[in-house]
Amino acid sequence: MKKAMTPIATMALKMGMALALAMTVSGGVLAHNAKPKHGGIMREVNELQFELVNNGGAAKIYVEDHGKIHSTVGASGKLTVLNGTKKTEVALQPTGENVLEAGGEVQLTAGAKVVASITFADKKTVSVRFAVK
Repeated sequence: MKKAMTPIATMALKMGMALALAMTVSGGVLAHNAKPKHGGIMREVNELQFELVNNGGAAKIYVEDHGKIHSTVGASGKLTVLNGTKKTEVALQPTGENVLEAGGEVQLTAGAKVVASITFADKKTVSVRFAVK
């Protein structure tokens, strides 16, 4: 015959389980909370981190996988920028080991909405949304 747990033991067990769950969840969130390395805007899609950088009208996107370089060799894409009612679309081309650069000048002003559609060499496509502040 099994003995029933006391109310205090039951409460302690529940609190311990809740604490373990909270630590597990927060650890995962912190692991994916990447900081910008180039002063840009960070987003994560499909376990990849994307950083949109505005360098005097030349937009670049840096791609990493958990802090490690993710190759953009053979990748292509399109950058769409919405500034109010004005829409600009430019091609994205690889310019470095993990960098895609816009093929034309774009205005990334405060309030702009940006969508990068990127197809990697393995034919996997991702769509990344940024909001410029």
